[in-house]
Amino acid sequence: MADLNRMTGTIFSDLGHASTFMALDWVQDCLKQSLGYNPFPATLNVRPKGAVDAAIWQRAQTELAGVPLAPTDGGYCSARLFRIEIRRGENAGGESVAGAILLPEVKDYPKDKIEIVAPVRLKDHLDVHDGDALTLEFLN
Repeated sequence: MADLNRMTGTIFSDLGHASTFMALDWVQDCLKQSLGYNPFPATLNVRPKGAVDAAIWQRAQTELAGVPLAPTDGGYCSARLFRIEIRRGENAGGESVAGAILLPEVKDYPKDKIEIVAPVRLKDHLDVHDGDALTLEFLN
């Protein structure tokens, strides 16, 4: 049986729009206050690797409250943060990095897109690339 607090995702590149959002002062301030660190000013995108992983992600969104992230100025949506530990590979042990999934609360946001924030550039820190797997363990 699957661990319902742990899922595997596959890294992919996206349009890069999150870097503009992540660079906003209010976003950085809210993330530092909520997470206790200044996040790298971009997100890493992953998709659930398989059906079980997709089901765990959907369950997390409905059963975990997450940490609300409300905009302080107009034009941007609110979001929720889900604290996670990130490891390279599938069901990996070894070194982990504290991070969070940033879930924008917008209509029609892709169900299979997971945006991760962390205090470091994860691709460099974990030596991973598009197509590689990461293990995400939910902490809240």
